[in-house]
Amino acid sequence: MIRSQQAISLAAIGFVISLCSACAANNETDQVQTAREYFGTLTPFASESVYFILTDRFVDGDPRNNNEDQGGDFPSFNIPLKGPDGLSANIGYLGGDFKGVLNNADYIRDMGFTSVWLTPIVDNPDAAFSGGEKVTFGSHSRDGGKTGYHGYWGVNFYKVDEHLESNDLSFAQFTKKLKDEYQLKFILDVVANHGSPAYSMPVDQAGYGEIYDENNHLVADHQNLKPQDLDKNKPLHQFYNRKPGLAQLSDINENNAQVLDYFVGSYLKWIDQGAAALRIDTIKEMPHYFWKKVADRVRELHPGLFMFGESYSWDAELIAQHTKRENGGISVLDFPGVEAIKKVFEHPQSDFSDVLSSLHLDDQVYRNPYDLMTFYDNHDMARINTTDKGVIDANNWLFTARGIPVIYYGSEINFMAGAQEHAGNRNYFGQERIELARRHPIRQHLKTIANVRKHSLALQKGLQVNLEFKGDKASFYRVFQHKGKAQTALVLLNKGEKNARFTTSKYLSKGKWRNAFTGEVIEIDKSLTSLDVDVKAHGISLYFLDSVNLNNELIAKLDVLQSLYAP
Repeated sequence: MIRSQQAISLAAIGFVISLCSACAANNETDQVQTAREYFGTLTPFASESVYFILTDRFVDGDPRNNNEDQGGDFPSFNIPLKGPDGLSANIGYLGGDFKGVLNNADYIRDMGFTSVWLTPIVDNPDAAFSGGEKVTFGSHSRDGGKTGYHGYWGVNFYKVDEHLESNDLSFAQFTKKLKDEYQLKFILDVVANHGSPAYSMPVDQAGYGEIYDENNHLVADHQNLKPQDLDKNKPLHQFYNRKPGLAQLSDINENNAQVLDYFVGSYLKWIDQGAAALRIDTIKEMPHYFWKKVADRVRELHPGLFMFGESYSWDAELIAQHTKRENGGISVLDFPGVEAIKKVFEHPQSDFSDVLSSLHLDDQVYRNPYDLMTFYDNHDMARINTTDKGVIDANNWLFTARGIPVIYYGSEINFMAGAQEHAGNRNYFGQERIELARRHPIRQHLKTIANVRKHSLALQKGLQVNLEFKGDKASFYRVFQHKGKAQTALVLLNKGEKNARFTTSKYLSKGKWRNAFTGEVIEIDKSLTSLDVDVKAHGISLYFLDSVNLNNELIAKLDVLQSLYAP
């Protein structure tokens, strides 16, 4: 038996990155024999890993676009919410912009990310909202006194908000620089369910409840009326439904053909300026037939464009409906997966098996679970509430299990752990924290595993075959064999406080298994039929077989799984 002590260590970081570049050709070798084809997905976007940024809260790269005097009687810059014990949040603009992201694109790329998802770029109201229920520290579902710093209160969906661009950096220039200089794709966050808060203001405010077209002509205006008081015969009311939607937000009329034309036109404009994929906000608030029309029209001009939606629900059966071809074939953020991940990694005494029910590898609930966007927190829920070691464990899982990983800004230092939206979740990150983060243990470990995934077809697109999920231990294979390229990954995870021994013989193919972190090669043959590996506490061991699988039991298992995911 081979005994190998293995886990990510800070000393291995530089070696791993250089190793990934050197071994990329091996990871995608064309020199393999004819064999059965196995893959979880062939979607090109499955190769991506995503860093999600609430733009205004990342880094202020250009103070000249802060517009600190905007808002008149309802100022919109720096509106703090004071909480207990020195805690605070903020519902005003704080200065984050495109230049702040671009100035730190190397920081994002070096962590191993290949795509950047920013909150919506479109023009939002200039002032704080005077209606609604007043937001206080820690409150939920309130908008009173809040601003559109987050981007989700669109007023003109054809115009970039003035807080984001700089005189020398337009949106098109920004996406081009991300792609050409940093090899980062841009994901456009889009909204069609709602515009801005539209009623309950003491006096109607400019921008709120209004929508403008590309020529800055007013095409819709709620006029501070309650939805039931809108007049379907008035052209400016016809963009809206006459029923309440989310909070006081204008509720867009999904049955108005002009609405469809308006929003599709705006998406196409930004795609032409460099957006490589779409994230769809509040997708379940609009009917499937609306999104089917959107997807068809966008993909008619941009075949294969990847889209994923936010359908905020723990019910896999519900959110899976968006992924069906008849509903537009739109992937989704894996909210049920969040519930499972937090159950496992927020609680030290949890059992790794608790994550299994969220995978849906063989029940065909989703059109394809390998195309789901996997994550553990975001701007609309509490940040993951665990130790730094717990975050490291969660990242090791996220970047090796099925799905396309998404990390929310600041998670690389466990920023504002456990905080909700109005309790610090969306606090300003800033350049100083970024410089400190470069040396943070979570970021160092994330950098290692994300860069390994970046160069591994198996981890990006391979079928997942589970082995042991018990206590603090999890082990599984990821298998990719397609068009002459072959790679199998053996993943061994330990979330416990002590070293854990893994003995792997089930489904183990003969051949040379390469340690992803050290380059050590172990050959499995007649004289050595298992891998016996010690994985350090809160560690990962990862081995690659860069040839076709020869284990008949595994082949039989793969044949069954592959029948579910034929393209």
